[in-house]
Amino acid sequence: MQQYYPVPGKHRRGSMRSRASGCCLAGALFGVLLTSVPVSAMPVNIRGTVILPPPCTINNNQTIRVDFGDEVMTTRIDGVNYKQTIAYSLNCDIQKSNDLKMSIQGGTAGFGTGYLSTNKSDLGIALYYGTQRLNINTWFNYTYPNQPVLYAVPVKRSGATLTGGEFTASATLLIDYQ
Repeated sequence: MQQYYPVPGKHRRGSMRSRASGCCLAGALFGVLLTSVPVSAMPVNIRGTVILPPPCTINNNQTIRVDFGDEVMTTRIDGVNYKQTIAYSLNCDIQKSNDLKMSIQGGTAGFGTGYLSTNKSDLGIALYYGTQRLNINTWFNYTYPNQPVLYAVPVKRSGATLTGGEFTASATLLIDYQ
């Protein structure tokens, strides 16, 4: 095995020279970078208007209730039967724009697409704006004072056999500017 023993003083000078030239080169590059910074500046003015959500009162600040009654037969739940109107009031004092959007926010059923979940795993609620099916947690546009007519209808998981008993669901109705 061959070993290398440096000769005292010989390699030190060479390495000091290369270090010194490296430092000079780095200093020169740093100087070039400093002088290449743009010398002109332009002020930037930013302007905007913050608007509040539309001043609307939904259902006189009372809970909206949809009652399917006590005679919903599990074998007749098909997404058509038992359709109920979601009755609510809407009063807005709008001065900016009548172009609004609405959303019904809530938990999604574990089946189908966009159904509102209920306390029964195989039962959901389909929502409609007129004849148009709505997915839970999505927005749709409308123009105030035309109040959207909303419907709810129970749906069940395909092939499921529902058990009897009371069911519940809850959601939040939101309104905002488009």
